[in-house]
Amino acid sequence: MTWSQRFEGTLNEAIARFNASIGFDIELIEYDIAGSIAHAKMLAKTGIISPQEGETLVSGLEQIRAEYREGKFVPGVESEDVHFAVERRLTELVGDVGKKLHTARSRNDQVGTDTRLYLRDKITEIRAALRQFQTVLLDLAEENVETLIPGYTHLQRAQPVSLAHHLLAYFEMLERDWQRLGEAYQRVNTCPLGSGALAGTTFPIDRRYTAELLGFDGIYRNSLDGVSDRDFAIEFASAASLIMVHLSRLAEEVISWSSQEFNFVTLTDRCATGSSIMPQKKNPDVPELVRGKAGRVFGHLQGLLVLMKGLPLAYNKDLQEDKEALFDTVKTVLVSIEAMTILMAEGIVFNRDRLDNAVAEDFSNATDVADYLAAKGVPFREAYNLVGKVVKTCLASGKLLKDLTLAEWQELHPQFEADIYDAIAPRQVVSARNSEGGTGFDRVREALKNARQLLVN
Repeated sequence: MTWSQRFEGTLNEAIARFNASIGFDIELIEYDIAGSIAHAKMLAKTGIISPQEGETLVSGLEQIRAEYREGKFVPGVESEDVHFAVERRLTELVGDVGKKLHTARSRNDQVGTDTRLYLRDKITEIRAALRQFQTVLLDLAEENVETLIPGYTHLQRAQPVSLAHHLLAYFEMLERDWQRLGEAYQRVNTCPLGSGALAGTTFPIDRRYTAELLGFDGIYRNSLDGVSDRDFAIEFASAASLIMVHLSRLAEEVISWSSQEFNFVTLTDRCATGSSIMPQKKNPDVPELVRGKAGRVFGHLQGLLVLMKGLPLAYNKDLQEDKEALFDTVKTVLVSIEAMTILMAEGIVFNRDRLDNAVAEDFSNATDVADYLAAKGVPFREAYNLVGKVVKTCLASGKLLKDLTLAEWQELHPQFEADIYDAIAPRQVVSARNSEGGTGFDRVREALKNARQLLVN
């Protein structure tokens, strides 16, 4: 690009390529044009340029937008960045009046505005994708209220739970993600335009008018902060990282569930691939990729934090490096949510017979034996210790709790009666846990109703 008369020589070609951001910040072109249209209207409103000049600028910018959408405007490295590419093309279209567009504006506040406009749209898009994923999880949960699945702690069988309850745990995680992005949106939606390079401008601009045209809630109160702040990008990357944590946790469970060792789910042909040399295999590539992509997003968050940690006020060229991290985070999160939505909607089938057998072949009902005795007045700790001995005895004899005879139960403690068998049946074990937020079937149906209400609000 042509710089001021301060420079006599031309930029080394390799340095020009190194310096250029057009290869990736072209992503911002529609937002750059929108910001420029608002800026041109503000310049005309405040009398900095004439109304006719304002109309000419707006008309030219709208033509550039049309050219870009039609594939007729494809700027290259000679433009350095998207901002100069648009300004140069504008001047080609409307003549010298195009050179007035940059009055009272710097690329520093311009790029900050473009990035916020971009991220504002992408947050809205990601939140919509989360809602779609939540809907799929909710539909699946409603089909499986009384399907039981082993619940784990420390990856050891703990207590049986409703499969719907298990799925709703992820619904709740995604709800927090949805809320977090909404909170981040509020801080994204602040306009830095008018901050200039770092210190504001001598022109009588109307920053609030420009912000209003662009749909911002307000403006930055400090021009130095306005051009150098990337908190909003880091906050978004943090929220995005948590989304990937949650997707990755579910992905890991699907991977485990689909193994022969668990066999809780079968992968459908819609979302599984085969091995190049082992024809019997179905590989869980979708959840594995999501699990892998989580690290990619975490890396972008770390990169943004390191980028900002020692940066003095105000704008520095380092900030050019925020774009690729931000763009890739957005794309990775969106494709990961989409993939997991499809996987849960049509990529797995729960093996209910296997699940029924799984919850009946262990000691995950041991706590219920202790609760049974405690309900009959036996101190819980005493009951807890007794049940531990019962389990030890069963293991030695190769029995499960359900295999003990009533005489054996009563030999262990006189409070045991025939109803002990009902109390430790897996379905009763789950049904009885009706504390608020618990896995009891009544509570799960209540949670499903509340979750469905969240989606319609």
